[in-house]
Amino acid sequence: MSSQQLIERINEAEAKAVAAFKSAATAEQLEAARIEYLGTKGLFTDLMKALGSLPKDERPQAGGAANKARQSATEAHQAAKEALESASSRDSFLDITLPGRRKPAGHCHVISRTAAEICEIFAKLGFSIAEGPEVETDYYNFEALNFPHDHPARDMQDTLFVSQELLLRTHTSPCQVRTMEKSQPPVWVVVPGKTYRRDSDISHSPMFHQVEGLAVDKGITFADLKGVLTAFATAMFSPDTKIRLRPSFFPFTEPSAEVDIACVLCHGQGCRLCKGTGWLEILGSGMVDPAVYGFVDYDPEKFSGFAFGMGIERVAMLKYGLDDIRMFYESDLRFLKQF
Repeated sequence: MSSQQLIERINEAEAKAVAAFKSAATAEQLEAARIEYLGTKGLFTDLMKALGSLPKDERPQAGGAANKARQSATEAHQAAKEALESASSRDSFLDITLPGRRKPAGHCHVISRTAAEICEIFAKLGFSIAEGPEVETDYYNFEALNFPHDHPARDMQDTLFVSQELLLRTHTSPCQVRTMEKSQPPVWVVVPGKTYRRDSDISHSPMFHQVEGLAVDKGITFADLKGVLTAFATAMFSPDTKIRLRPSFFPFTEPSAEVDIACVLCHGQGCRLCKGTGWLEILGSGMVDPAVYGFVDYDPEKFSGFAFGMGIERVAMLKYGLDDIRMFYESDLRFLKQF
């Protein structure tokens, strides 16, 4: 055998040994490969013995190739051994048959859910959705809604003013005027959004949510208002829900009415929730005061309309039987997961 042939066999043995070590899937397979190639009776031992058959002047070159190949195979064996030991160490505390840890999925907050349900009901009745700014001007929040600067109705809520002319809107009603300024009748919109008042207890929050409704067209009557609100109540609560309207006062509607629904707990029989009356107040409403039309250049002789507004928290509390508005804002997962 010539030195060149021996070197080729050495290189071939190196390639096979490295491949065998890398492909070993278990410690047993790796050890068998080590014995086959690096053991005392292994392939590299036989190749080293073959060096003695070469002429003296060819032995150094072939010997160097043999040592280099054996060193490369030894390093490949060591790397494969460490990889198997590392994998074995991980497997010792990892049970791949156990179910994975599921990350809890979030969902829509009960207030957002209730607002979406309210808007969906009115959308089916032909209303579209409108929005307005939360930081509002005194003009849109009060004056254009028939609240003069010295009107006593301004005392009905404590307003959070940003400046003399800017404030955090106390209701979503300013969007009535903004919507009518932009378009001519027919106007059928509902306005969901945040509102702000200086008030905080178990039934009031300084920040809360409202849905305002407005319809302006030819020939709209108070009967249309009652029909729309009845359709809403039966869709929101139950098909047998009854409503009643009580005379009230709002500066931007005339006549005005508070709307009650039959108690969701006792169904009108009288209980602690409804304080024995059988009724629960849910929203305010009325026919749009003709004075409001003067701010938007609508002809009150030609058009009529109605408006209503409700607190989303109030609707959610009645729908789900809750008695403390603060529960909506405390981020208690025990409460929120129920919805």
